[in-house]
Parts: sequence; structure tokens; C-alpha cells
Amino acid sequence: MALKPPFTALEINKAPSGFYEGYSLPIALISKISMALLVIWALVWPLNANGMLSSINSALLQGFNSFYIIAVGAFAFFCFAVAIIPSTGRRILGVPGEKPEFSNFSWFSMMFGAGLGVGLMVYATAEPLGLWGSNPEVLAGNVVASTESAVESAYRYTFLHYGFHAWAIYVVTGLSLSYYAYTRNMPLTIRSALTPILGRFANGMIGHLVDVLGVVATILGVSVTIGFGVSQFVDGVYSISGMEWLMNVVDDKPKPSTVGLLAALFVIMGLSIISAVSGVGRGIKYLSNLNLVLSLILLLTFVFFGSFLFAMTTYATAMVDYIIHFVSLSFGAYWPQSLDAFKAAMPEAAKGLPAADITAIYNSGTNAWGSLAAFTKAMPESVTALANSDTVIAALYETGNQGRQFGWQSGWTTFYWAWWIAFSPFVGLFLARISRGRSIREFILGCVIAPALVCFAWMTILGATAIDLELTGGANGAIIGASTTAKLFATLAQMMSGGLLSGITVMCVVLIMTFLVTSADSGILVMNTIMSGGSQETGIKHRIIWGVILTLVIGALIIAGNTGAGADPFEALKNAMIIGALPFTIIMVLMCVSLAKALFRDGLRDKSGVAQTQAQPAE
Repeated sequence: MALKPPFTALEINKAPSGFYEGYSLPIALISKISMALLVIWALVWPLNANGMLSSINSALLQGFNSFYIIAVGAFAFFCFAVAIIPSTGRRILGVPGEKPEFSNFSWFSMMFGAGLGVGLMVYATAEPLGLWGSNPEVLAGNVVASTESAVESAYRYTFLHYGFHAWAIYVVTGLSLSYYAYTRNMPLTIRSALTPILGRFANGMIGHLVDVLGVVATILGVSVTIGFGVSQFVDGVYSISGMEWLMNVVDDKPKPSTVGLLAALFVIMGLSIISAVSGVGRGIKYLSNLNLVLSLILLLTFVFFGSFLFAMTTYATAMVDYIIHFVSLSFGAYWPQSLDAFKAAMPEAAKGLPAADITAIYNSGTNAWGSLAAFTKAMPESVTALANSDTVIAALYETGNQGRQFGWQSGWTTFYWAWWIAFSPFVGLFLARISRGRSIREFILGCVIAPALVCFAWMTILGATAIDLELTGGANGAIIGASTTAKLFATLAQMMSGGLLSGITVMCVVLIMTFLVTSADSGILVMNTIMSGGSQETGIKHRIIWGVILTLVIGALIIAGNTGAGADPFEALKNAMIIGALPFTIIMVLMCVSLAKALFRDGLRDKSGVAQTQAQPAE
């Protein structure tokens, strides 16, 4: 049977005139209505919204935690396989013979800018410190939390969350978008990546739904990023100004108040809208350049005043450890452990305990944040009265290992995978726009390895300094005791004092602000690009509207998350993001299938001399 040209007749109907001129009306309206309903729900019924999002998220993680883990592992191996295979790796993202639009230096510089964002500012110290105290090796009892022996495993999972897997998520989306846009001259939008599967159906409601899911994922991914960044911005402003209204004191620990978060949000988003209106050539470019300069100054501050030798030693050992465990990290998924399964696996000596005590043991033993010491202290008298109680307690703790591992993985790794997946339309489209003329091998290796190595360096230079200060006793728990978004400032306070500390803190606040503004305005532009069917020039009024919508979504979910005792202002944001990322994960799996089919069929077409860009039925 003769090969037919690929389907390229993608037609995204746009309004010819009026308010939505140049935009796809179904995509724009469905996206806006969805976000408006979410905002109204969160503002009018905040307790109901927070509880419902939490319940839905919990139920989804029970069934789909393994799907998230295995899917991301598959993304990483798919990317490396496509790069290694000669026939696919050498393909050019563009017409044959086309040269790259940007020099290697500019290309790498822009990727570094994409890698150093709000997430790294918030988690540069918080991530390694958090994993130092709780990671799968600690939960299994193989190492003791917050000791020198736990550093290696802490960085194994730090590198997992910010390394090759994370960037493979972005590359799957970016490669799919760029391949169809630059080799087949199709719109730079999400549905183009599924045309080998959807064919003409991509022109109808199914195609609209794919693009809407891309918009929703982008909104929620950017919302979580801005939410964490705004919290750190408030922490920084408070450390400089001491304005008490910015903070609430909980258990003697100051945390950003709802009023402080909302005030900072409105300031940041106002600047973001101004930047988005000015366009990529002005606002975003200038802010990106400023980001790079300030990031280098902060990095050099830690090099000169931090624990640089300890950081570099940690970098080397952690890199080797990460590579050794790469396969198990990619596919080591855990399922939840039920009470019945826990009972069946209990040691015989404990099976006769009262039902209420067994339930209490199960709850404590499967607690993802519990240590053996804490588990031992929580044992009811019926257990401590048993013969060889120490041995029984150790066996009971081991019995709950699967439940602890599932809880930890769903709370840490799956959260990150959902965050990066929700963020992937934004970063993927950015990577696609700067990579025209590159080979697929260049694109994958350059966009996976180079920025990941920068993230590793950032995490070790900043994070290892915080760990070293706690290990040597200099910090005396001050960094660990700080809130997640305040750990960077707590680390700086242990490294220096006086005017230098004030100057660096001010610089960090400015850097956080510029990262927030560039993340938000880039997200606004990406959402408009998708809704306009791939157009890179979008209307100013729509950028303003989506900036306002993004502000309302973040603000409403912060308010909903801050309801109830001991509330986490970002809980609703995180739950909504994980829920919203799930359907887009399925789309990304289909992107891999589509791209594999397209690369295989295009290879056959090259051999048979069939043109690549004629509009014909899908093949």
C-alpha cells in the first residue's frame, strides 16, 4: 500500500471580527468559563472548595499515583531513545538544511533562564533540607534522618525532582510542538501534536478540548509557581521591613498572612500584566537579562560565603548516585496500603491486639512523615506489654513501609511531576520557539542535560550550604525551623550579617519579584498563543484579561486554602494543580505515541520520496 502524505490540514476556526477577532471562540470561552466557575466556587464556598479539592486529589492519588510515576519515567526513556536512534536524532526541526535561529551561547543562556525560576528560589534550600529529614531511605530505616549518612539519599531525590526526568517532561511537549510546527508548517498549538492520531478530528471539538486542557494546565501550573513565589516574596519583604501585618505567627513561627499574600499577589500580577502587554521583545527580554545577572550574584554569594567545598563534593557523589539509581527512580511506583493488607502482613505476635490498637498502629506506621522513634513513642500499652516488644515494634514499623513509601511518593515526587506537567505547555512552547533549526538530538540532549546540570549546581551550592550549617551546629536548627519559603533567608542570616546581609536580602527580593513577573507574563502570552491557534502576536486586551483571570484564580484558591484551623494557604492550589495535570498527562502520553508514529512514517516517506506537507488524511 502506497504511503500518503501526513495530515497537515489543521483548521482552527477563528473569529473574523469583534472582541475575539483572531481567537478560537470555543477555546477562549470554555477556558474562561471553567476558570470563572473555579474562582466563584473558591470565593463563595471556600470551605467546600478546599475540602472537595482535597478529597478529589486524595482519591486520584490512590488510583493514579503509579500512572504519574511510570508515565514520567517513560517520558525520560522516550526522549533518550529518540535522540540515540540515528534516523530520528539527526532530523532537523525545520526544513532540511535550515540553520538554528540562535547561536549555541544564546540558546543555552535562554535555557538556563528557563531553568532558574521561582521554584528554584523557593526550593534551593527547602528541598534538600526537607529530603534530608524525610526520604524513602530514611522511611525504610536504612539511614538516620538529618545526619551525614542521609545527605546522599536526600540529593538522590533532589536530583530526581529537578533533573533529567523533570526536563524530559518539558521536552516531550516542546519537541512535539516544534516538530509539527517547523517540519510540517502547522500551528504552534497543543492539538497539532496529536494529529497523527486524531487526523481530521483535530479540527473539531476534540481538538478544542485538547487545547483547553493545555490552557487549564498552564493556568494551574503557573498559579502554583506564583503562589509559592509570592509567599517567599512576602518573607523577604518582612525580613527587610519588619511589617507585622504581612505575617501570622503560628507556633512561634511567622508565616505569610492571607492579607500579605494577596497584597503581594496584586503587586506582582500588576507588574506582570504591564510586562505582558509590552511583549516579548521588551518587558520579558529585559527582565530575563536582569534575572540572569542577579542569579549569578546570588550564586557567587554562596560560593564565597557558603560551604562551597562541601557542595561540590556533594554534587559529585550525588550525580553518581542519581545515575546508578536512574532506572529504579524512573519506574519505582508505590500503591496505597490498606488496613486489611497491613493486618495480613503484621507479625503473628501482634495479630491478637484489640482492633482499635491495630488501627492506631496502622495510622502511625503508614504515616509518610513518621520515623521509627516517633512510631515507637506512639505504641499503645498492649504492644509494649508484649514479650520482645522492641522486636515486635520494629517488625510493625517494617510492615507499614509500603504505606509510608506511597504517602511520601504521592506527597513529594507525584506533586513535582504534576507541577512540571502542568507547567510543560508553558516551558515546552518556550523551548520550541527558541530551537528551530536544531536537530532532534541537539534539542533533546541540550534541553534535558544542560539545564538539569544547572539545576543540580544551584541545588547543591545553596542547599548543601544550609545542610552543612545544620550539620556543624552553626545554625542550631534555625534553618530547619523556618517555613519552606523562608529557608533561603534563614540560610543567608547564618552566613553573614549587617549591611551585606541587608543588601543580599534586598537583591533576593528583587530577584524573586522579577522571576515572578517573567513567569506570569510568559504564562499569559502562552495561554493567548494557544487560544489564538498558535499565533505569536496576540491582542493586548486579551493579555490584560487573562492576567486578571490568573490573579483571581490564585487569590481565590489562596483564600480557600486558608480556611479552617492549621490551614495551608497553598493546599487548594496544589490540589487543583494535581487534578488539572492528570488529563494533560494522558495527552502527553498520546504525544509520545503520535511523535513515534510520525517519525517512523516520515522516515518511510523520506525513502519513498513522499512529500511531508501536503494536506491529506492522517497516516
